[in-house]
Amino acid sequence: MIEHSRRDRRLLPTDPAAWASAAVTLPGGSACVHHLSKSEVNVCWSLSLIPTPTAESHSTRGNPLTVMDTWKYYAITHRDHIICNPTSEAKLNELVTLMRLKPGARVLDIACGKAELLLRTVERYGANGVGVDISPYEIETARGRAAQRGLRRQVEFIEGSGAEYEAAPEPFDAAMCIGATWIWQGMVGTLEALSGWTAPGGLVAVGEVFKQIEPGQACRDQYPDLAESLRTHRDNVQIGLDQGLTPLYTIVSNNDDWDRYQGLQWYAAEAYALEQPDDPDVPDLLDRTRKARDRYLEWERDTFGWAIYLFRKPS
Repeated sequence: MIEHSRRDRRLLPTDPAAWASAAVTLPGGSACVHHLSKSEVNVCWSLSLIPTPTAESHSTRGNPLTVMDTWKYYAITHRDHIICNPTSEAKLNELVTLMRLKPGARVLDIACGKAELLLRTVERYGANGVGVDISPYEIETARGRAAQRGLRRQVEFIEGSGAEYEAAPEPFDAAMCIGATWIWQGMVGTLEALSGWTAPGGLVAVGEVFKQIEPGQACRDQYPDLAESLRTHRDNVQIGLDQGLTPLYTIVSNNDDWDRYQGLQWYAAEAYALEQPDDPDVPDLLDRTRKARDRYLEWERDTFGWAIYLFRKPS
């Protein structure tokens, strides 16, 4: 068994409003929270393209909108997703196949979401896994999926921030963070953190956004910090090289992957609004989702790329 810090078992604030009040917008797959301190929480959405809750975004025709719980929003808009990132099942299976782990291998997945990648890896190799995610909805779903597939004893799920997760050095044969590099302020910090948990000769997998074209004014206005720091696909590979990791493979998403990921969010939000018309969160749900849809179609689809990067740590 992997030893973990007890403080990782439950790291959610007691007041759900704290999530919404600290929300930050980023482009790009899974929604998570990063704890900066006990009193300061940044809520970041990675590849969900959700507007920051502001007075402007939470009013329509002069009527104020309720600010819905962050994790409820994410659970609704991603309820039809098997994979909560802009990639496909075929590409996910390709990644699992390329890992070539030994039976009994130990695998860590930070910001695991519904844990589809982790569960497929455990199934394929008879591995043991640990999944960490800040969302109570996602952790509940992940645990249910593990139970349905007879993997409850092989996978442990921890509800908490990846930034607060602790384990002994180098206990895992593979460590992953697919679509939540903001937890460690980007690709550099993410690779450093995952490498620290990975045994010599082990694998590190990261899902990260990259720029396909230089960000335009709309991007700079919406995401000023990201627009300045956004790297190319080649740059993301170089970061691993600079840390002494060996790049093994990249799995790049295409427009079909992006459209499926984004479109399922629109579909789910609109369907929920019809199913639950009396839910007071419906106006906010539709407002945020429709604004995200418009941004995606207007310029994000052409600006942002996304890929999974597979590295090997030196033996």
